[in-house]
Amino acid sequence: MSTLPAHPPRRVLFLSHSHAFGAFRVGSHHYARTLASRGADVVHLSTPVSLAHRLLGRVDRTELSAVPDGAHRDAAGVTHLVPRTLLPRPYGGFRVARELARHGLPDRFDVVLIDQPLLWDESVRALAPTLVYRPTDLYPGRIKSTLQHRIIAAADAVVATSSEVRRALDPLPLPSIVLENGVDAARFAPLGAGPRPSACVYVGALDARFDRSQVDEWARDHPDVRFTVAGPHSGAPAATNNLELPGAVPYDALPALLTSARVGLLPLSDDPLNAGRSPMKLYEYLAAGLAVVARETPVLRSDDDAGIFTYDGTAGADEALRRALAHPTPNLAGARRAAAQSWVAKTDELLAFLATL
Repeated sequence: MSTLPAHPPRRVLFLSHSHAFGAFRVGSHHYARTLASRGADVVHLSTPVSLAHRLLGRVDRTELSAVPDGAHRDAAGVTHLVPRTLLPRPYGGFRVARELARHGLPDRFDVVLIDQPLLWDESVRALAPTLVYRPTDLYPGRIKSTLQHRIIAAADAVVATSSEVRRALDPLPLPSIVLENGVDAARFAPLGAGPRPSACVYVGALDARFDRSQVDEWARDHPDVRFTVAGPHSGAPAATNNLELPGAVPYDALPALLTSARVGLLPLSDDPLNAGRSPMKLYEYLAAGLAVVARETPVLRSDDDAGIFTYDGTAGADEALRRALAHPTPNLAGARRAAAQSWVAKTDELLAFLATL
């Protein structure tokens, strides 16, 4: 069991890849909220939105309209800042310290946690006595890989979100731990104990890491099962009547959507970047009482008792889905497993690790 530090950090800065004003929530949002609830002064600065990306249509205008222009303190007490720049990072003259000062935010913190390599600049190191790199992904590309090396050279420790992400950093001359993503278990708790309908759901990004062809195949082979794929949609329309594509679903609406299904889907593509993912949806599905079907990776493995069924390629995908549909519903064993992975518990582990630094 983690031992909480006697003097936890009182002022914390997150430098994150994603802002909190869209349909998705990421680990830094949950850590920030949990720390703020314990009285810490938390600032969450995310990847700048550039004019170049807006002009090229790389930023959704509807989503951008929901993003405050300037510092915004939310109901949980976290101060969010989504900078606007002319050029995308790492180009242009953007500096984290300068942006904080421009909005009247603190220039000194107890700890800085950075998970977005593109937010690295020389000013970051001077913002706090403790700098922690929190990689959430594999970065084989040249720009992010170069910046990642610079962060590690300046950091005091590493908190990786999966063993695969941690392994990719070897040799690592810093203290490190693996702290997988958690879940807001209370938010996704099963609504009622009655049996669920024959329905499957996927919630998340519909990018190169998502295997749409596998979902289409499942839908064709199981016409009596309803499939819902929720996420920003710009691809092919549904090819079968039992496949629904509602688009992005607000975060607050996710519990109702998940608890209307029996199985949660994680149909990962063969993109090599999937090897290091610690998908937050795994525990959200389990917390909501769903069985889970996922493509197997070094991070995602079968656990029949908890209702997690994996497959390797298309050969075993149908069998994995059949087993998930036959699993007891709601999946109370899975919900108990998810409850042990709460963000409160993850925050306790994070603070205990920071205390050792």
